Amino acid sequence: MAVYTYDQFRRVLRKLGFACIRRKKHETWEKVFSDGTVLQVRLSHKGNRDIPKSLFYELLRQAGMGEEIFRESL
Repeated sequence: MAVYTYDQFRRVLRKLGFACIRRKKHETWEKVFSDGTVLQVRLSHKGNRDIPKSLFYELLRQAGMGEEIFRESL
């Protein structure tokens, strides 16, 4: 598995239609679908630092995507 940074994850979230709705201790990114489904991802402000492997997969789960979709969107 490649190592990804928080900035890269933000870039992918923007491309997939997520919007940053809160920037306090952590950022909250949200995407609302036409059927009313809401996905929320909480992301640290750590910028160019690497995301730990276990946290990366948790963030993918919260965003409703797989690693392949992430790589294609990067």
